[in-house]
Amino acid sequence: MTQRSTADRAVGGLGPWLPIVLGMLTIFGPISVDIYLPSLPALRDDLAVTPALAQLTLTACLVGLALGQLLVGPLSDRFGRRRPLLVGLGVYVVAAVLCSVSISIEMLIVARVVQGVAGATGMVIAQASGRDRLDGPRLTRYYANIAVVVGSAALVGPLLGGQLAAFMDWRGIFLVLAGIGTAIWLACLTGFSESLPHDRRRAGESSILHDMRSLARDRAFVTPVLVIGLLNGAVIGYVSGASFLLQGAYGLTPQQYSYVIAAGAVTFVLGGIVAGQVGARRSPRALLPVGIGLAIAGATATLVIGVLDVGLAALIAAILAVTSGTALTVPSATTIALARRPDIAGSAAAVVGVTRYALGAAAAPLVGLGGGLSAVPLAIVMLVCTLGALGAWLAIPRAGEGASGD
Repeated sequence: MTQRSTADRAVGGLGPWLPIVLGMLTIFGPISVDIYLPSLPALRDDLAVTPALAQLTLTACLVGLALGQLLVGPLSDRFGRRRPLLVGLGVYVVAAVLCSVSISIEMLIVARVVQGVAGATGMVIAQASGRDRLDGPRLTRYYANIAVVVGSAALVGPLLGGQLAAFMDWRGIFLVLAGIGTAIWLACLTGFSESLPHDRRRAGESSILHDMRSLARDRAFVTPVLVIGLLNGAVIGYVSGASFLLQGAYGLTPQQYSYVIAAGAVTFVLGGIVAGQVGARRSPRALLPVGIGLAIAGATATLVIGVLDVGLAALIAAILAVTSGTALTVPSATTIALARRPDIAGSAAAVVGVTRYALGAAAAPLVGLGGGLSAVPLAIVMLVCTLGALGAWLAIPRAGEGASGD
């Protein structure tokens, strides 16, 4: 507590505007991915490429977001949060402009990787800076607010992209992203103070590999990270397969499909609000069994509905139970994980982010094994992920248990 209080005095606490600035940093992932999805067919036609190559620009950004977190997290532990953040945001703007002027699919893919790497800067530092400045219930509420912002961005991104696509081409979409990046860079330049004092930065002789090994040996860190990653794997598996399942097997139109996806984003917003309210008064562990239990119930119901072919309304309700349970759980699990290692909060935040992407990427293709004509493969993936999250929760060390091999 003394160490955190010293940091607060050094950086001036959160202040009135900083929560807004930190919230803006969390949108880089969803906004960079979602806003240009409606323009993918136009991009394919303009560059005269196959749909698979056009979709590779999405994969390139996701790969960049994952790699960028591994790069930026440790760097921010050594050089502070502010300098890497401003550099990363500047690179993001340049990369977005390069995307808009790409003359080939190869140039666009490379620019998208760079854009993803740079965009990861904001995502990692928003998490790490919150850990630098806050602890206890305030930290849980902060991560719950991040979940609300991310859910809102996931809801607004495709809708905004669809509206922009009505009067500009895909190149204009990337210029809009450059404008958003510039606005956030200016906000950080004026409203983001350094949150990691010099005396808490990692010395030069401490290697990135040493920090990662230390995190990997710490059971009190690894187990809540697995909870986060596995629950996100369930949700990403749903999102990746929903288009084929809902439109192919259940006959929804693209507009109706977008409403179902929007409903899932709303559950993240509402779940984040509930998690923040409860986290302000209770231990971060209190919501984990509730959220994981709700997600398991939803996944089990999805399997039963898929086998019995009960109907679309029941299927949507069951899936929303999974997304709601995830939204309730992730803020508290993030608090437990990052509170464990304040000395390397940047590296820890990077591992949390990469685990989300890695387990999500592993779950996504498994959902398509049934050809998108049945909910059973989706249900099996979600059930395995949620049961895995239960196992990880049960393995989280309780107070007094040995947790670290470091």
